[in-house]
Amino acid sequence: MDKALQSMRKIYMVLFLFFCVSEAYAAHPLITDDTGTQGKGKLQVEVNSEFTSDKETEDGVVTKETGGEVATILSYGLIDNADIVIGLPYQWHKVKVDGVVDPEDPAAKTDGISDMSLEVKWRFYEKDGLSLGLKPGITLPTGNENKGLGNGKASYSLMFITTKEMEPFAFHLNLGYARNDYKLEADKEANRKRIWQASLASEVEVIKDLKAVANIGIERNPDKTSNTHPAFILGGVIYSITEKFDIDFGIKRGLNKPETDYSVLAGITRRF
Repeated sequence: MDKALQSMRKIYMVLFLFFCVSEAYAAHPLITDDTGTQGKGKLQVEVNSEFTSDKETEDGVVTKETGGEVATILSYGLIDNADIVIGLPYQWHKVKVDGVVDPEDPAAKTDGISDMSLEVKWRFYEKDGLSLGLKPGITLPTGNENKGLGNGKASYSLMFITTKEMEPFAFHLNLGYARNDYKLEADKEANRKRIWQASLASEVEVIKDLKAVANIGIERNPDKTSNTHPAFILGGVIYSITEKFDIDFGIKRGLNKPETDYSVLAGITRRF
């Protein structure tokens, strides 16, 4: 009976992850968003995963952090040029210091649901292959801040999006601002509230149904003690199995110390 209950829980978790939904991005594995929308009454579901690894050595002490995320992105077309996007990631991470996990630190090894996001993407201009959009959003405190899975308070963001299409290429630019509020005093003292970010991405159709993608970006370091801002570079591919079903794969590398050393990304996209 216990085995049956465990199996049912696993099935429910898989279904939950598929139909619940982190912050929505452009065509995965890109981090930079585009101005594309679903169209009125149309639905898109993405199931994306990311696996990360980061190692630092200071004063002879080696700290290694591994982790990841599984999330679905649910986008629904309110009107032809505006979508509502809901997100809810499931995250996990483990921190080892000289090969040992600190049993006294609840955030050293944890997993669970992180903060839920709600966004609206609005494309307000489109002409001659150039389109402009805005994406305001709010993040709701559904994660456990004591385990490092959320902020404990609602946060807000606004993204300006530009897309330029010049077949077979497409280019995307994002300029964003986020205000993060924190519940725990330790988080308030350690982290900046106001975060800016900028990123640029490109896509090119290599052969029919296969795109190569590239991405570079930077954002303000939330750590108050550092003025070195995390920067990344990413490369990947997107393959369209059918007109309504895509799979993708990418690798992201950190360009400086504050950024995670590397991440492996993979996802699937289904349009209805």
